[in-house]
Amino acid sequence: MFKPKYSLFYDNHTMPSCPDVGKNFDVEAFTGKIKECGVDFLTFHARCNMGNAYYDTKIGVKHPSLAYDLFGKIAEACERKCIKLSAYLNAGLSHAEALLHMDWLRVDMEGRVYTDKTFPSVRIMCFNTPYREHLKAMTLEVAKKYPSVSGFFWDCMYPTHPCVCPVCVKEMKKRGINWRDARAAAAFSRLSAVRIAEEISMELKKINPEYLLYFNGLGFAPQAEIGTYLECECLPTGGWGYEALPVLSRYLRNFEKTVLNMTGRFHKSWGDFGGIRTEASLEYDLLYGLANGMRPNVGGHFHPRGDINNAVFDLIKKVYRKLQTYDEWHLDARPVAEIAVFLNTDNDMGDLAAGIGPGVYGAARMLCELKQQFDVISEKNDWSGYKIIILPDNVLMTGPIQKKVKAHLDAGKKIIASHKSGFEPGLKGFMFEKEWGARFIKDNDFAPAFFTIAPPYGRDLPDMPLSLYSMGIEMAPIRGTGAFGKMIKSFCNFGWDGEHINFYAPPYEATDLPILVAGKQVAHFSHPIFDAYYKMAPVPLRQLFANVLDEFLSNPVLKTQNLPSFARAMVTEKASRKMAHLFAYVPEKRGASKLPAWFPLTEALAFYTPEEKGESATEMIEEPITVCDAVVKIRLDGKIPGKVYTAPDRKPMEFKIRDDYLEIQVPMFKGYALLVAEE
Repeated sequence: MFKPKYSLFYDNHTMPSCPDVGKNFDVEAFTGKIKECGVDFLTFHARCNMGNAYYDTKIGVKHPSLAYDLFGKIAEACERKCIKLSAYLNAGLSHAEALLHMDWLRVDMEGRVYTDKTFPSVRIMCFNTPYREHLKAMTLEVAKKYPSVSGFFWDCMYPTHPCVCPVCVKEMKKRGINWRDARAAAAFSRLSAVRIAEEISMELKKINPEYLLYFNGLGFAPQAEIGTYLECECLPTGGWGYEALPVLSRYLRNFEKTVLNMTGRFHKSWGDFGGIRTEASLEYDLLYGLANGMRPNVGGHFHPRGDINNAVFDLIKKVYRKLQTYDEWHLDARPVAEIAVFLNTDNDMGDLAAGIGPGVYGAARMLCELKQQFDVISEKNDWSGYKIIILPDNVLMTGPIQKKVKAHLDAGKKIIASHKSGFEPGLKGFMFEKEWGARFIKDNDFAPAFFTIAPPYGRDLPDMPLSLYSMGIEMAPIRGTGAFGKMIKSFCNFGWDGEHINFYAPPYEATDLPILVAGKQVAHFSHPIFDAYYKMAPVPLRQLFANVLDEFLSNPVLKTQNLPSFARAMVTEKASRKMAHLFAYVPEKRGASKLPAWFPLTEALAFYTPEEKGESATEMIEEPITVCDAVVKIRLDGKIPGKVYTAPDRKPMEFKIRDDYLEIQVPMFKGYALLVAEE
């Protein structure tokens, strides 16, 4: 099956009132620009979310001002220029068809077919109405009409919108589902989305088993069975922020499928026609993805008239040509990981809808800042290759997780957990109390709580009571497991006491309650330190975590010196090469824009409640940062390199070998450096 190396994704949602669709379109010039960028895979709209088709359809609604077959021209030109083409169809939205068939629309739990009229999802299609067969027929029409098409991308298949239209209610009743329960109805909507995706995938594979198929919004886990590759939509300046890609990339790379790293050329998000990214920010997104085994994909907008945006092409060409000089080292390289952060996907609302929370993001950020090599995994992954599993804050021991944790411990491996991770589902205490070496006493009511802790776990921490920034639990060691640190009670708890607001609450007295219980295999923090780090970034909590990690993993695959906390470092392997990727870019928060009420709760943002959205700054990268005099140490595992150099210039680097580590002095790098050790 074809594996895209460099991709472009063109958004083309065109209002019906647009009077001159395709009027100025020069297909040869457009595809020529694409070819100049070195692009081998293009996604382009056959039908947009407005329900307008850009080809001569006998089934759907062609845009009223389009006088020719625009998609067909692109298909022909791409075939001549050896550019693989994927046809975009919006599955969840189709406004033109919805106006003709109001009975095809989703009915929400309040009985409405219209949602917020400030966003394109004002009308959402129901996959159980006759629209289901219509969408399948239109997809097959494109496949048969354009045999050169290499794939399909269906958008807006988010399964979390419950529908209680007469068709859905009838089937839910038949299945014994309580259609009045919003969560049960949403779970049924997910089933409906998965079902239509399975049907479409099956029909298309009969035509061409080599199609690249992706159903956006369906959830990543179902894609492993239904689709044929993965797209990671992550627009850091468009709402996702720079915390999302480190988690998503390390999760998706475990599916053993081609993963496209879809970022955007625009400053904000889809619909920002006049926005353009800085070169450094686009470069960082795509290089970061490459180090995680992903392939570049830049989303942009096609002007309905066909006008070519030369500035955007110039930017993409410049960035892609730089990336292409690294292909020898990036293509088919495998990221190295010895730690895994657990992400809970055991829910009926889609694999990430409830899983990515502040704890996961906080743990990932700590590990990135500490330059540790890690994956993000679920209970569905193979855990056997990891030395340490991190269970951040609230991972309960449901059936599948329980079995994985037990097997991991039985293999003599280690776990770092916090707060109520490791609890049985009823929250009465630790599921594996004996193995954990800790006994739950009760929820702690110190607000705020402080702590002190002695070495080794208190190494490099300030000698003072330090804040925990959250509510925790009280626990006690068992079976001789060590208890470390002392929880310190404040003079008073925050809050109104009937007369005063207790706002100033200093540390008052130490207790015998530990903030860490640690044995040979398990270390457990009393408080949700990962959640606290994501929300407030207190460096002492990261240092506390680092000290525990050092005790559990004294010889990590990568060690660094004089590499700033904002820098990132990742290790990959390919044949006889072991490579270290160094990044020095700083996402700076600028501006303050309130997210509108309609802002979609994407998988990357699902942990926000509407109340928590509030004011949000845009994270901007404008230039790369220069780092001097860094030291990088890569564990060799007995494989001695014959040469060490920087890529792509192959400039030799001086190195030493000490205690099974390759030690490289890096006098200076700007933005990105790739160090290669070759046997």
